[in-house]
Amino acid sequence: MRKPSRLVSVVAIMSMCLMSLVWEAPPASAQRRSDIQILGDAETDHIIRKMARPIFQAAGIDPDSVQILLVNDPSVNAFVAGGQNIFLHTGLLLAVDDANQLLGVIAHETGHISGGHLVRGAEAMDNAFLSSLLGMGLGVIGGLASGNAGAGAAGVMLGQHLAERNFLSFSRTQEASADQAGLSFLEQSGISAKGMETFLEKLGVGEPLMNDRDAGYRLTHPLTRERLEAVRAFVARSRHADDRLPAATDADLRRIQAKLYGYLDPRGALQRYKANDPSPAARYGRAYAYFRQGDVRQATPLVDGLIAEEPRNPFLHEMKGDLMLQTGRAPDAVAPYRKAIELAGSEAGTIRVSLAHALLEQRDPRLADEALKNLQIAAKGKAQSAFLWRLTAQAWSMKKNDGMVAYATAEEALARGDMPMAKAQAERAEKLLPAGSPGWLRAQDIRGQTGGDAR
Repeated sequence: MRKPSRLVSVVAIMSMCLMSLVWEAPPASAQRRSDIQILGDAETDHIIRKMARPIFQAAGIDPDSVQILLVNDPSVNAFVAGGQNIFLHTGLLLAVDDANQLLGVIAHETGHISGGHLVRGAEAMDNAFLSSLLGMGLGVIGGLASGNAGAGAAGVMLGQHLAERNFLSFSRTQEASADQAGLSFLEQSGISAKGMETFLEKLGVGEPLMNDRDAGYRLTHPLTRERLEAVRAFVARSRHADDRLPAATDADLRRIQAKLYGYLDPRGALQRYKANDPSPAARYGRAYAYFRQGDVRQATPLVDGLIAEEPRNPFLHEMKGDLMLQTGRAPDAVAPYRKAIELAGSEAGTIRVSLAHALLEQRDPRLADEALKNLQIAAKGKAQSAFLWRLTAQAWSMKKNDGMVAYATAEEALARGDMPMAKAQAERAEKLLPAGSPGWLRAQDIRGQTGGDAR
């Protein structure tokens, strides 16, 4: 996995309004952490979105409007922030026994979205800033090469206030309402609600989950026996209680779990996924673990073997590109990335950033145009990140366009939350770019966002 090249302290996040489902409240030590790292991955997003699409549709929500991001935190938790942005803790993804349980969690979160349960005052949150914040999180897990692709500033330091109970204010009524809405969405989707039931049972609802000093937090995140009983009653009368998800759905979940294990705990992953286990998930987990440990010799044949079995899986080709880039073979990374983009289609945003990185690493001005083309396409979607804009500035520098370098640097600073730098570079871009050009107009917008007077 790519290592973040820079971690950003975000004080302004204190104004963010959050709605959280606490399947298991994080321990006090987690709440006192000074940072929370957002992880994003094109493959994980693709798999979870594909699973959850029927639920979003049943709720009347455009599936493509929902952003799904991972929080690198071992506690079992999930929350909604800033509207239709669902954050899942890595601890939750690794704790679920099957895809049905994960869909139970997502259905509950969708219930919060559809019920408008976000704390009042969310309108005051700077949505543009949130968009930049979320953008910084994209592309971390998707590539293992150090500093690669969308990683850059992808390790976003949200600050301890993200976990504090003052920002997670909601009621027992809202929790029960989100349960009922989620159960309804599952039923409409033809998905068994047993996943929600078994996950609540797994967490031991009603058992002491925290010590006394966390009692207030627990009260704002009620996880009660009454909720479990209501879910059981719904399952008992559901027409789809005994319906099973396709085997491929659980296989997809096991794949992304293996990927996470390989990234978060390489040594543990190698113990978990034994060398004599030939399953795709186990080989995937071992490949990521070896990659994480820098053992390219053992990672390469595993990746090549997976590609041979699934030649049309874009994320395996992406991984091959990451492997090449990490080992200093940027020219060799280009072909796998191009193939991954071809296969991924509209979901290739972060892979396009990876390709641009591989092209620019070669320090050849003749490759700048292809890099820029991919970065510009990626910037129109969900792949925006501080690192994307850093690469964009690098490409424009190769083309000796100082005005666009200043503009791209302003975008990077804005994504990092560095408002003084964003303002200064936007002002510089305005002086250098033709009046009325797209870059000039956007530089004016940035200056306005950073406290400057838009002309």
